[in-house]
Amino acid sequence: MNEHATINGSDVLIVVDVQNDFCPGGALAVPRGDEVVPIVNRLAARFRNVVLTQDWHPAGHFSFASSHPGKKPYDTIAASYGPQILWPDHCVQGSWGAEFHPALDIPHAALVLRKGMARTIDSYSAFYENDRSTPTGLTGYLRTRGLSRVFLAGLAFDFCVRYSAEDAQREGFAVFVVEDACRGIDMDGSVAATRANLAALGVACIAALEST
Repeated sequence: MNEHATINGSDVLIVVDVQNDFCPGGALAVPRGDEVVPIVNRLAARFRNVVLTQDWHPAGHFSFASSHPGKKPYDTIAASYGPQILWPDHCVQGSWGAEFHPALDIPHAALVLRKGMARTIDSYSAFYENDRSTPTGLTGYLRTRGLSRVFLAGLAFDFCVRYSAEDAQREGFAVFVVEDACRGIDMDGSVAATRANLAALGVACIAALEST
């Protein structure tokens, strides 16, 4: 989005999980995840409306490999809501890893939405937990504020950003993923799969320097 792009009062930037544990040195580091921080800061300055999401797990969360004896990180188990990848313990409530990256500078963000707080279900999306039916309340917040176009940036492109984009589109918002303001984990081709799925849904992947 270049300086001539029209960002208006009905647009919202959702900054997904730019937290210490998802950046280099963190428990579940996204490769080069810290590179998004200056891009996101510049991008957010152009938006009147910004929401930050924050992974915020209780200790012993169901998605942690350490909660399943004999399992290791990145194994997959069957959960009641479908396959669940098991992760290293990360973004535990009140921990350093759960804090936002210290260089993230978006003082005008109006809402911090914490997700993954229910012990027995994971929550990638900013809109729904991983059963895809339990809402976080974000849709109602955006509707009440009169916000209709959703722009997404942050971590990780192929998990929390992807699920958030899919759910925002399902909720009827116009959705744009600012891909150069994201970084991916890329497990088993998940970045390419994300691009293909978003394209099939009509979700635009754009660059921060591109016009919308």
